[in-house]
Amino acid sequence: QVQLVESGGGLVQAGGSLRLSCAASGIIFSMYNMGWYRQAPGKQRELVARITTSGNTNYADSVKGRFTISKDNAKNTLYLQMNNLKPEDTAVYYCNVVRWDGRSRSTFDYWGQGTQVTVSS
Repeated sequence: QVQLVESGGGLVQAGGSLRLSCAASGIIFSMYNMGWYRQAPGKQRELVARITTSGNTNYADSVKGRFTISKDNAKNTLYLQMNNLKPEDTAVYYCNVVRWDGRSRSTFDYWGQGTQVTVSS
């Protein structure tokens, strides 16, 4: 049974920092591409950052230079370091892991339950 458990969200003032974690179980962590998404009230879920199995990263323009995605395969944990937070970063943040299995021609796609990040001005 696959579980992704996010933690580290909370309330922070503008300019502050938070570090989100996503602990995974039930998967071979290193085989998955991973990402952080967020959804603000009344808005669609959007990609924040992602990291491939080989460690390549990319970011939404709105967070470049402020957020850093990383992972620890030994700990089965995905991270998102968020610095210089802004009120517009307020959202529920979700972690996502995905891989394509060529043998079964299936996509394995899992989501965490989300963690609230609120940035006050």
